[in-house]
Formats: sequence, structure tokens, C-alpha cells
Amino acid sequence: MHNLLLSIDAGTIDWSRAQFALTAIYHWLFVPLTLGLAVIMGICETIYYKKRDDFWKKTAQFWQRLFGVNFAMGVATGIILEFEFGTNWSNYSWFVGDIFGAPLAVEGIVAFFMESTFVAVMFFGWHKVSAGFHLASTWLTGLGATISAWWILVANAWMQYPVGCQFNPDTMRNEMTSFAEVALSPFAIDKFCHTVISSWIIGAVFVVAVCCWYLLKKREQRLALESIKIATIVGLVASVGAAATGHKSAQSVGEVQPMKLAAMEALYNGGNGVGLTAIAWVNPLEQPNYAKEAEAPFKLEMPYALSFMATNDMHGYVPGINDILKGYTKPDGTVEPSIDEKIDRGKVAIQVLADYRRMKAKGADEGTLNNLLALLNENMPYFGYGYIRDKSEVVPFIPVNFWAFRTMVGLGCLFITFFGVLLLLVFNIPFVSIVSRRLMAALGLLDETEADTPASGSVPVWLCWAAIIMVPLAYIASESGWLVAEFGRQPWTIQDMLPTWAAVSDLNSGSVAVTFFLFLILFTTMLAVEISILLKQIKKGPK
Repeated sequence: MHNLLLSIDAGTIDWSRAQFALTAIYHWLFVPLTLGLAVIMGICETIYYKKRDDFWKKTAQFWQRLFGVNFAMGVATGIILEFEFGTNWSNYSWFVGDIFGAPLAVEGIVAFFMESTFVAVMFFGWHKVSAGFHLASTWLTGLGATISAWWILVANAWMQYPVGCQFNPDTMRNEMTSFAEVALSPFAIDKFCHTVISSWIIGAVFVVAVCCWYLLKKREQRLALESIKIATIVGLVASVGAAATGHKSAQSVGEVQPMKLAAMEALYNGGNGVGLTAIAWVNPLEQPNYAKEAEAPFKLEMPYALSFMATNDMHGYVPGINDILKGYTKPDGTVEPSIDEKIDRGKVAIQVLADYRRMKAKGADEGTLNNLLALLNENMPYFGYGYIRDKSEVVPFIPVNFWAFRTMVGLGCLFITFFGVLLLLVFNIPFVSIVSRRLMAALGLLDETEADTPASGSVPVWLCWAAIIMVPLAYIASESGWLVAEFGRQPWTIQDMLPTWAAVSDLNSGSVAVTFFLFLILFTTMLAVEISILLKQIKKGPK
């Protein structure tokens, strides 16, 4: 692998990363809406099952049609994404295919077939199966999509925190030692909960926006108001849930990916009782000089908040970028080596591995081989660092992580406020509704005559337009979260085990560039087609 690495064109690495990022970003435009709409349409059909009111049947069918359009596009981009592991990242696939392939195989065999089976019943079984079986099919379609997300996120979480595996020097592969440890990793559970709950926000925002468009057009009034009520509850619960799971996820990152957390906060020098940065000036176009700057300029922080977020202790220790580079002592007394030391030990691991394979091929005695294996196992945790050329390479691009994290958190707070206000208005809660309406009237957001005598469940025009604007903001928040997750672990394809330039296929950079632009055209066309179909279905309405 080391010799192959030296012959790979740097352009191949950049274009392969760009192509995978392009596919992942487009794929993630479809997935969260699928997961979010699955909850909304399931609730609507559950109400129909209990009340047997045809209005709810038509409402459920309407959201199911929009779900179906989005679901098909998500499947198409997801298949291409999985193929890219074999075409563009063959070294990665060879090195960890035994582990990484397992959750993806389960996802394809179990979850995808579950989705495809029950989605057919959901769309075509309204007059062919019982109401109870159809309701179960609707929920199982959403459950299948969620299970599919689970296994994909398990695979991604393993790349961020590799567990349940052991390197085999004879096969040159990492082999799984515990499927349960991979599938039930605490990091994977945190990642799944935060990602799926965040997806419900997109589904809720989308439904509210469509319904507000109907209200502005003065059509489908009952469908709009009833669907807004459901989506508002789902959205508010999901927004608060995303904040809670985000806190837990940040703790997991602090434990296993401290460099990512430091990049998210532009924390150059850590310590005890570290504050959480609300805002600071981090140039979005260039890496800051973290080695010479004590902290980012114009920094406004909340005292002790980062220590609490990362450790649940107001005075907990959080390492900064320079601490990680130089090495530091953890609160439990263990010493984390410097990056230079990790690089040296990684090079030892690579050399010992080569010596072991050479000596075994020559028929060396068992004692010699066992000594080499012992030395290899001692240094194997730092194997990936042997491919690092300079310690600065292990510092991710700080501006992307810093600003993407603030975009995600800031918009998350906005969604909590948005759904909270909407909840008060559409449910017309006595006293609280009057107080909130008087406040909005004082701010000029509501007509004075409507402040004391609101129409039941009404939504002001300004809030309808705000709901429509929320749709792109929800996607920006979602994509920002993925940017933090993936940019934050750079340069690692697998954390501490395999950098990106050691994972890529030995391809001509020109061929990868050509396929990048082909995929760009294809995915952009697919997105335009989906938006066009969705808009036509929305204009058509539930009829």
C-alpha cells in the first residue's frame, strides 16, 4: 500500500473526494425529507384509521404521493454512492471491506427490501388489503427507511470511531471481531438519534410550508390547518430533541474525536472551565495561524459552557488544537502522545508489517515472527499516522467546521422559536395566544383588530411566508451538520487508521474529473425533476 500511495496523483485524491462529497450532498437532500414525511403521513393515516373520515384518507394519500417522489430519487443517488466505494476508494474497500460491508449488506438485504415491499402495499393496496394492514404498511415503510438510515449511519460512525475489529497482518485487512460492538457502538447510537430526529425537522418544515402556501392561495384550508397542527408538534418535539441529542453527540465527539471538537470551536489552546464560543472572527477562506494565536479575534463566549457540553462538568478539561498536537494528560491521568510521536510510531508499524511479511515469506522461525507481531500490535493503534507527512495535516480546515457548526446550531434555535410560535397560533391556546398576538401586534406583525379576537387556528400572512423561507434554511442546517461530521475528521477516511490519500483508488485524475461533472449534471437534473414533480403535485392538491 505504501508504494502504491507514492504513485497516486494528488489530483486523483482531490477529484475523488469532490465526487464523493457531491454524491453525498445530493443524496442527503432526499433522505431527511423521506424520513420526515414518513412520520407525518403515518400520523395522518392513523387518524383516518381511528375516525374513518375520508378527509384524513385523502390527506394521508396526498403526503404519501410527495413521499413517493422523494423516495425514488433518494434510492437512485444512494446506489451510486455505495458503488463509489469500490470504484474510487478501492484501497479503503480492501483494507476494511470485511467490516464496512457488513452493515451496508444488512441495509440492502433487510431494510431496502422491507421498504420496497411495504411501499408497494402503501401506494397500491388501499382497496386490496384491510385498513389495519394498510396502516401497518405505511408505518413499516417509514420504519424501513429509518432502519436503512440506521445501518448506513452505523457504517459512517465506524469510520469516525472504529471498534469491534482487529488487523490481520497475513491478509492485510481489518477483520471484524464483534458485529454487536460495531452495530451498537455508543457513537453510532448518538449519531443515529441526532441525524434521524433532525430529519423530522425537515419533514415538518416542508409540510408547514406547503400548507402555508395553500393558506396564502386560500385553498385546501382544512388540509392545511390540520396538517400544520401535526407538523408543528412533530417539528417542535424534533427541534428540542435535536438539541438534546446534539449535546450527547458533542460529548461523544469530545471523547473520541477531540480534534474535531477543537476545530468546531476554533479552540487553539484548551484547559479547564473552557467557554463555548458564540461568535468570533475566523476567516472563512484560510486556515488560521493556530500555533501563534492564543485564540480567534473578536471572540464572544459563554463561560464554562464548552466544558459542560463536552464533559458534563463546568470545570472539565477540553484540549485545544495545540494541546492535541503537542500531547496532553487526560483527566484520568493517561497521557495522550504528541502527533510527532504518533507519526514515528506509525512509521514503525508500517516498517514492522513489511518486515513481518518478508520474514514469513522466507520461512522465518515462529519466535522471530511472534516478536515482530508483538511490536506491530504495540504500534498498530498509530498505523495511520505513518502516512502523515507533517503534523499540520491532522488539523481539519477550521473555517468550514467553525462556521458550519454555528449555522447548524443557530438555525436549530430558530426552528424551536418558529415551531413554538406556530404552536401557540394554530392551537389557539387561551391567554397565551392572546398575549402572543398582542406582542406581535405591538411589533407590527399582526393587525390590531386580530390581536384580541383571533380566528381559530389562523396563521398570519407573515408567518406563512416565513414558513416557506424555512425550507431552504432547514436544508442548510442539515447539510451544515454533515459538513461538520465529515470535514471535522479530515484527513482521516477512518479515524487514526487510514488517511484519505492512502484509501483512494489508483485512477487517472482526468477520468475522475469527467465522472464528477457527469454526476453533477445527472444529480442536478434529478433534483430539478423532483422539484418540478413535487410542485406539480402540490399545485394539484389532494384531489
